[in-house]
Amino acid sequence: MTREIPHKPHLLAPHDILRRSQARVERALAAHLSPVTAPPAARLLEAMRYATLNGGKRVRASLIYATGDAVQADDDLLDDAACAVELIHSYSLIHDDLPCMDNDDLRRGKPTCHRAFDEATALLAGDALQALAFEILSRREDLRRVTMLRLLSHAIGVHGMAGGQALDLAAVGLALSPAEIEDMHRRKTGALIHASVMLGFHAAARPVDARIAEALHRYGWAVGLAFQIIDDVLDIEGETATIGKTSGADRTLGKPTYPSVLGLDAAKTRARALQAVALESLAPLGDNARALSDLARYIVERDQ
Repeated sequence: MTREIPHKPHLLAPHDILRRSQARVERALAAHLSPVTAPPAARLLEAMRYATLNGGKRVRASLIYATGDAVQADDDLLDDAACAVELIHSYSLIHDDLPCMDNDDLRRGKPTCHRAFDEATALLAGDALQALAFEILSRREDLRRVTMLRLLSHAIGVHGMAGGQALDLAAVGLALSPAEIEDMHRRKTGALIHASVMLGFHAAARPVDARIAEALHRYGWAVGLAFQIIDDVLDIEGETATIGKTSGADRTLGKPTYPSVLGLDAAKTRARALQAVALESLAPLGDNARALSDLARYIVERDQ
């Protein structure tokens, strides 16, 4: 039998939600990435820590915590899911920045992992972060964790993040249709953000009404795509010092983006429309959706 979720007020502003989630997941991540002294593992772990414990916004972890709070999830399971997603995200950024991919020099305001260490160490750090993510999420016997592992695996595989990155690389110099670029971005960025929302849902201590699952499903896809559209906008309008990576990089590489396909104003309009879809989808959660609503607004209105 499923249950209705009792309403409760949520008074934190978006930046407060992010700061609280950042502090919580940073503590958990630091515990899982404790330094070691034996070479060569010490250098590899140093690279893993460098790429992960470096001031990311932790939007994905925040979505996990906000969703989990809305459905009264278990705290330890939320922490494990948040760590797993942030480790996966960090691994993907390391690999995206490699010379064989986007060949970027700056990430989160610091030299990229392969610049700070070397290309081989960066590649291994990404591999090890992905392995650690699944180790953390599977560390206890729980059927919910099996569901979450399957969800996360699908989100980062050929039908999700990795497949989206392959489409992104193949699209350089091409003129994509709006539908094609949306498919690419739903895979490359949207899939992991959607998975973050649904991981929070599956961490619920008891079964939740199916309407809530559908609402969060729609919300996750809407904010995931909106996030990437705003990233594309910030690549044009943002300053390197603010966004923490080289502005104009997509244009330099000849990558098709939402602004290049639709125009800058139309891209912003599409992001706002997705924000509206996300907010409307949360109606079945009532007051429990306050944090998720605030995060949807932040995702579209952010400047970094």
